[in-house]
Amino acid sequence: MGADGLRRSLVQPASRRALCVRRGDAASRHRRCPAEALQGVVTRGRTQRSLPALPARPRHLRQGRPVRPVGRRRLHQALGHGGAHVGAGAGAAPRPRSRQAPRRREEAHAIAGARPARGAQKKNSGKLWGGRFERGLLPELERFSSSLVLDYELYPFDIAGSVAHARGLAKARLLSKAQLAAIERRLTEITPAGAALHAGRSRNDQVALDLRLYCRDAAREAVALLATLIDTLALKAEAHADWVMPGYTHLQRAQPVTVGHHLLAHAEPLLRDARRFEAAFESAGTMPLGSGALAGSTLPLARRAVARELGLRQLTQNSMDAVSDRDFALDLAFACTAASIHLSRLGEDVVLWASTEFGFVALADEIATGSSLMPQKKNPDIAELLRGRAGRSIGGFVALATVLKGLPLAYDRDLQEDKPALFGTVENVLESLGAAALLVQRLEFDRERLTAAASDPMLLATDAAEELVRSGMPFRRAHEKVGEQVRDGGFTPPWDAQTSLAKRRLNVVERAKTLRKEASGLGR
Repeated sequence: MGADGLRRSLVQPASRRALCVRRGDAASRHRRCPAEALQGVVTRGRTQRSLPALPARPRHLRQGRPVRPVGRRRLHQALGHGGAHVGAGAGAAPRPRSRQAPRRREEAHAIAGARPARGAQKKNSGKLWGGRFERGLLPELERFSSSLVLDYELYPFDIAGSVAHARGLAKARLLSKAQLAAIERRLTEITPAGAALHAGRSRNDQVALDLRLYCRDAAREAVALLATLIDTLALKAEAHADWVMPGYTHLQRAQPVTVGHHLLAHAEPLLRDARRFEAAFESAGTMPLGSGALAGSTLPLARRAVARELGLRQLTQNSMDAVSDRDFALDLAFACTAASIHLSRLGEDVVLWASTEFGFVALADEIATGSSLMPQKKNPDIAELLRGRAGRSIGGFVALATVLKGLPLAYDRDLQEDKPALFGTVENVLESLGAAALLVQRLEFDRERLTAAASDPMLLATDAAEELVRSGMPFRRAHEKVGEQVRDGGFTPPWDAQTSLAKRRLNVVERAKTLRKEASGLGR
């Protein structure tokens, strides 16, 4: 660590690059763990230089002498080894997608960084289609066409699909029991048994399956988050069922409602969003394996057994359609988009309510931020981000639809671009749903401000017109008469806001309980 605060190279890179991926042990992230070699200037927690090939054996550098720590920078430990690589032993079971993906993306970056140097060309060793070619793809084009960093999002589903496919091959007697056991024991390891795994399967139907499994997992997670948010809104609505407030049209005061009724107006569309995610889950529930590249396979594949293994109820009926369409991904992307739009409306209401001009809610410290200049500020940043992030989902949906538009049958490499659009849309809505629930939980309504705003007599002009209709006056004439009274300043409401609410019977408590019950049954 230099005086300027920059981290210096303690180990110069070797002439070759490290070819193994280091395991992301949780302990290695703790600052009092055995430290790894620091290389170059670190930006956002990542080194900007290539990984050196270090000995796997734990030992000190500099001929056995530890590097002297610099006290004021808290580099207080001797350097140790970087940890065993992933092939050294059985790894941990895959963690859920949303927590595992960031580490997998880091590994993908490391693998991509170990590719041949610019201008180098080698035969396509290791590629399934390598037998047709004498020379490899130009490294510049290899980098351009690679989607490894994004594909790691699919790794747990690819493994699940491969295990199910292997069992199907064994059932069809295309794999021996020993080969099946070897594949299941270490699917990620290159073994002679692994060479038989690709029988009856193309990358086209394999990726189509992976993406379907991803969509089902994402839809299930979205439904669970929506259920939590709906329940949170319903609970808050029930607690504020009789808190009167103005209702608005065109952002102008219109008629009296209650806080509970207003909150349930946000819960209702979210329930419909949950149904859309459930439909997207079912839409992705067909099993494409066996479709091959586009025309199936001559091998006696046990497709139904593989489908049962994966929890899929139906088989795709047309092999060309199975490998080339992504309408199930569009269904999921649209569900994400609709939910994001509804969250943006919730965010907008909170932004308005938290403003000095409205003053209907006070923002708890846990859901607000301040200003770097103005000490009095308390800003509704989370609500604003719910509003702003809807653009990501809308853009992702449009991007995905644009990729699919006009593609000739069957598979085309354009479909590689479905993943950036879909993954970004999904992660955006999942994060937004979680943030929205935390926001709603901590909203604190100001009953005094709400009551003062709801005491505006003009909120009862419609009630006055309807009271005249009840006495026998045609509505057109009643509307005109009340309008004249408002214009001339002589309008007097027939009753107060609470009486108006009692006459209109909004049934907030009953509906809130029903919504909570429906939310608890989502995803079952």
